[in-house]
Amino acid sequence: MLQYFMPTRVIMGEDSIKKNPSVFSEMGKKALIVTGKSSAKKNGSLDDVIEVLSKNGQSWSIYDKVMSNPTVECVYEGASHARAEEVDYVIGIGGGSPMDAAKAIAMLACQDITEDQLFSGNYGKEVLPMIFVPTTAGTGSEVTSASVLTHHKQKTKIGISSPVLFPDVAFLDAKYMDDLPRDVTVNTVIDALSHSVEGMLSVRANPLTDALASVSIRMIASCFEALKKFDLSRKDRENLLYASTLAGMVISSTGTVAVHAMGYSLTYFKNMDHGRANGVLLAEFLRFIEEHLPDKVEQILSYMGMKNVDEFKDLLDELLGLKEEITLDEINMYTEITMPKHNIKNTIVEPKKEDIFNIYKSSLC
Repeated sequence: MLQYFMPTRVIMGEDSIKKNPSVFSEMGKKALIVTGKSSAKKNGSLDDVIEVLSKNGQSWSIYDKVMSNPTVECVYEGASHARAEEVDYVIGIGGGSPMDAAKAIAMLACQDITEDQLFSGNYGKEVLPMIFVPTTAGTGSEVTSASVLTHHKQKTKIGISSPVLFPDVAFLDAKYMDDLPRDVTVNTVIDALSHSVEGMLSVRANPLTDALASVSIRMIASCFEALKKFDLSRKDRENLLYASTLAGMVISSTGTVAVHAMGYSLTYFKNMDHGRANGVLLAEFLRFIEEHLPDKVEQILSYMGMKNVDEFKDLLDELLGLKEEITLDEINMYTEITMPKHNIKNTIVEPKKEDIFNIYKSSLC
């Protein structure tokens, strides 16, 4: 049975925030702006939001303590801030970290959920309305129902997911990405590519999600040469943002697979950016899938204009540069952490423990 649900209203185009002030006024009188310390202030997105709120006669409070890979502690603090400020809705501005944090904050501000219950999947329907403004082309969090948080007690990243976590509105404006540095641009693009590729290799994939993934992969591939030279036009940025949102629409239905489960340990223990962690694993993961489903991998590679996995791996090596190294002891530990994660069973060819070990080893040793 084919199902697809993505209730977020997406508004695209330059100055889309300024051109749609009524979207903000309809949400309530006071907003909580959730963001990081600097990027939203530098790229103009925060200024645009505040300008609209001011003209609307709305008030706001800013919670800007979100770090990369936000923690459980961070979102509980943000929720406490939201309650204290008596806000009516949440505006998430930034990359995946502020948006993921904003979702959890919007829910925790309305529901009494203890830390022990946070990852149970049992949530009420109460949540603050959300408007999201992505400022990277990577996570697609603006159109998903998932929030991924760092959980120090389990020494990994864990996702919470519920239909109530879908944002109400997402504004896509590529101008906020004009000055993104190379490493952020590359890592987030690879994250988006990984979402679409993994979506096609999920047990929950269907013709609709595959269609969205194919467009996303092709659009990202059309920018490969510009990414290698790091000479991106505004149109390239727009295409990458669009492709990232499409990829988010894919995983909002399919979920992610083993690559994400494996990448979480690299992010937690090696402080590796999330998109980079996916990227260093993705080629060898495709090689593993190819052993069982060669036609599927050939199809994915064809969307990128590539003939084989080696060609794809060469591209990733060029974009990512010198890779981090890990020891066999570290691989054993990461494998043990990875195996229980739900992403493993969500993979179209469920990898065994030795398969996970070998993908890590081939990718990073």
